[in-house]
Amino acid sequence: MHRTITRGMLPAVFLTLICSVTLVPLQAEDKSCSTAHSAGKWAYTYTGTILTPNGPLPVAAVGHFRATATGTLVGSQTRSVGGSSGVEDVSGTFHVNNDCTGTATIDVLVNGQVQRTAVLALAYDSNMNHARGIFESLVLADGTDLPVVITSDNTKMFSKD
Repeated sequence: MHRTITRGMLPAVFLTLICSVTLVPLQAEDKSCSTAHSAGKWAYTYTGTILTPNGPLPVAAVGHFRATATGTLVGSQTRSVGGSSGVEDVSGTFHVNNDCTGTATIDVLVNGQVQRTAVLALAYDSNMNHARGIFESLVLADGTDLPVVITSDNTKMFSKD
């Protein structure tokens, strides 16, 4: 009787072992964050306030960018500052840490000329398909540092991209 139970259990034990060994690398990959894993096409919005000597100015934007596995990005946005809208190009660099935090330095350009540079702190979630950001600094082309309170919401457009 003991032999029958043991032989009957061998296929189930073998199958469990194979599944465990096969799925471990997939689970590890899904839980890792890196610059390479964030590559793809993203859409975003940001909203907040620029604090000026003349009072606060509301800001908002909607845009998209393509991020590369090597940590560069390029895209465009439509933004509104104090009710005045415009279309701008964006380009920059970013880095994602294995704890799913990251940073980005983004240049905003009009007709190829840098208008301002933003540095953002980022936090990725949803298996690297979503990121939240906060502007740490915003510096105009002439070196003027503008105090801001701006947050961003970023979503990967295609999860397999």
